[in-house]
Amino acid sequence: MRNMEKRPLKGNVSSIPMSVPASYQSVIDKPNLVVFYGPQAVKQRTQVSNGEKHRHRSGSSDDDMIDITTGMANPSFQDELTSSQYTDDIPGIGQYEDFHTIDWQRDIARDRMRHRYIVKRKQNSVFDLVRGAHDAWSGWLCVLLVGLVTGCVAGLIDIGASWMSDLKYGLCPQAFWLNEEQCCWSSNETSYGDKGNCSQWLTWSELIADAKTGAGAYIIQFIFYVMWALLFALLAASLVRMFAPYACGSGIPEIKTILSGFIIRGYLGKWTLIIKSVGIMLAVSAGLSLGKEGPMVHIACCIGNILSYLFPKYGKNEAKKREILSAAAAAGVSVAFGAPIGGVLFSLEEVSYYFPLKTLWRSFFCALVAAFVLRSINPFGNEHSVLFYVEYNKPFMFFELVPFVGLGIIGGVIATIFIKANLYWCRYRKVSRLGQYPVTEVLVVTAITAVVGYLNRFTRMSTSQLIFLLFSQCGVS
Repeated sequence: MRNMEKRPLKGNVSSIPMSVPASYQSVIDKPNLVVFYGPQAVKQRTQVSNGEKHRHRSGSSDDDMIDITTGMANPSFQDELTSSQYTDDIPGIGQYEDFHTIDWQRDIARDRMRHRYIVKRKQNSVFDLVRGAHDAWSGWLCVLLVGLVTGCVAGLIDIGASWMSDLKYGLCPQAFWLNEEQCCWSSNETSYGDKGNCSQWLTWSELIADAKTGAGAYIIQFIFYVMWALLFALLAASLVRMFAPYACGSGIPEIKTILSGFIIRGYLGKWTLIIKSVGIMLAVSAGLSLGKEGPMVHIACCIGNILSYLFPKYGKNEAKKREILSAAAAAGVSVAFGAPIGGVLFSLEEVSYYFPLKTLWRSFFCALVAAFVLRSINPFGNEHSVLFYVEYNKPFMFFELVPFVGLGIIGGVIATIFIKANLYWCRYRKVSRLGQYPVTEVLVVTAITAVVGYLNRFTRMSTSQLIFLLFSQCGVS
């Protein structure tokens, strides 16, 4: 114990009587402050933390932590410190209450202790050697699973949203589970030409009144369009309100908060994952001005949180778990935009608080796997991971820069007005009675959007289809 630095804890922690072996020392520098060294130190701090309801954790500093990772001269103490009792799930150790901040130093120190214990026992038996190899590769295996599942979920969301969006216009009688493009396949190709010449796909006016054109057909199509939009919006809002309130919104601000070390129980749970995945399909299909890009980050982090519990190295350590969540955030952006490198940069620059070098490579690997799986599923029928894929094989003329500058100015002005209007509406919702009825609010917004949007054939189509047309190349052939 001569080489061990004695560092007192800061804070107002009440003294807890306990028996300390004579070979270990205790330092008391204030009447109400006790620091224990030895194998009881971790358990004693746990009892104090549980008794005080984590009162002092948020105000802790670097000196609040006993450095249990430095080398010690006493071999018996080192053996006792790295024994299996510190690698087991001790109640209170590594567990935090809801809406509390994690102790980064303590969790990282616990992981170092666990790693030293595994390395020390690798030479004992073949089982310990395999256990050590599994521990070394568990991080890569976990991000591999996160990438695989994220890509599959993203593909299902894209396919489901496309099918429900086309359901507002008509149905494929031969196979109702196919959207309009899949219903009209005349060969193994993944695209088709003129939609109006497809005999396999029937609109609602053709199914009900056997009329394809005319005022009656237009009215029937309008009624079904608004009806399906309201139904999708009602289901989405009701599911979120009843089963998973945390599934509302994009989720990115809360993800940034969680990755900074904050605990929000249930925000990355299985119910949030299920309702968020189904809800985003319904909301996009309803025709609302929403996208799948932001929610995909939340969905990917839910997948990362759930799969991390398959590996105790990450599931029982909140600091280590955030390495998996950072990789999952990169995978979410990757499947949303088809940009693995962009996903890694987003995770590194925007959302992550703790991002070591190994997390950088694992995030890139996770994003690559997710993008590859999504492209293999081919939900858009263009063999790309995004719907609006662009090939720049036609050069722009110099005079085209003038309208581009004008578009940029107009877009900036409209964006400013939209942001200010959105902030005003959010403040108004908090004080108005409409904010007390969120489902009614969603239905009102959906009804207005559907009625106004149906009048124009470009606003009538889904946002993904509109962006696809805008990104399609055109020019003099």
